[in-house]
Amino acid sequence: MKSNFKSIYLLTCIVCSSLLSAQDKAFTIHTVAFYNLENLFDIENNPITFDESSPIMELADNRAEVYAMKIKNMSKVISKIGFETTHNVPVILGVSEVENKNVLEDITNDSLLVKYNYGIIHFDSPDRRGIDVGLLYQKKIFTPTATSNYALHLKDEITGKPIYTRDQLVVSGLLETDLIHIIVNHWPSRRGGETKSNTKRIAAAKLNKHIIDSLQTINPYAKIISMGDFNDDPTNDSFKKVLNTKKKKRKVGLKGIYNPMEQLYSDGFGTTAYRDKWSLFDQILVTKPLLESDFSSYRFYKAGIFNARFLITKTGTYKGYPFRSFGYEGFTNGYSDHFPVYIYVIKAKD
Repeated sequence: MKSNFKSIYLLTCIVCSSLLSAQDKAFTIHTVAFYNLENLFDIENNPITFDESSPIMELADNRAEVYAMKIKNMSKVISKIGFETTHNVPVILGVSEVENKNVLEDITNDSLLVKYNYGIIHFDSPDRRGIDVGLLYQKKIFTPTATSNYALHLKDEITGKPIYTRDQLVVSGLLETDLIHIIVNHWPSRRGGETKSNTKRIAAAKLNKHIIDSLQTINPYAKIISMGDFNDDPTNDSFKKVLNTKKKKRKVGLKGIYNPMEQLYSDGFGTTAYRDKWSLFDQILVTKPLLESDFSSYRFYKAGIFNARFLITKTGTYKGYPFRSFGYEGFTNGYSDHFPVYIYVIKAKD
């Protein structure tokens, strides 16, 4: 599978370029993306959280230098997602595994990204490790109109004590003149095993469904994009039974949800690997109004996994895996243990 897996980014670029080459004068195209930034912590100890157990805080020295390289590497990836097709960086980017707003400010102020004038939306969540989700957006293209965060309330099945995890971030705003709602997720991990931890992700899916239902109650034709590191694959119950996601566009009803990542998963592709098994935990879902064929407003065009060659481990035990930032021996000068995912949205020009 590895040789096939490596080709998806190049193939996606070729297909998109050929399909849009005759249309780029008639359509505007933007990238909407999600990226798990793998333990993006700063070098300051937060006494309220367990950030001292983060990989960067466990380093004996050179923390400042490592942090600077980590920021530069994250900025490099972001600057390339979708660029070959849109000639622009993502207009909207959801992120996870960030410690605070400060690390996002450092990314957006990096020399590779500062000219794009990214805005930041971030709330501190109660996660015990101190990691949050966030949203970056190009201010000249996307204008937030409302922001909120929804807590996921979990309890330990044995002790009954609260389990603190990441909130779900909801941002509504105008993509130029189109009202779009973005939900950024980082669902509970599979620590302790998939089966044992499954109830936590089912609860996260129910919260996500509640948010989507609430938006659709206000407007059944709401354009909603739910993205994140879900720690579940597209075929798990959290998607198929709770969110009732569909693999095929034609099967999506008025308030239904389309998961374009499910076909990629069926084709053997993934965004993260463990013990020689690929998972597609990083996904972007869209609601029915983004699938309509009338391109007078923004519609879903294509989904992909950004797995450019520089993001792939070249040698060793983990050859072919995502080139992560931290390993058993410390900082690797890599990127993340997850590949970013993205969708393109297009709109007919006047």
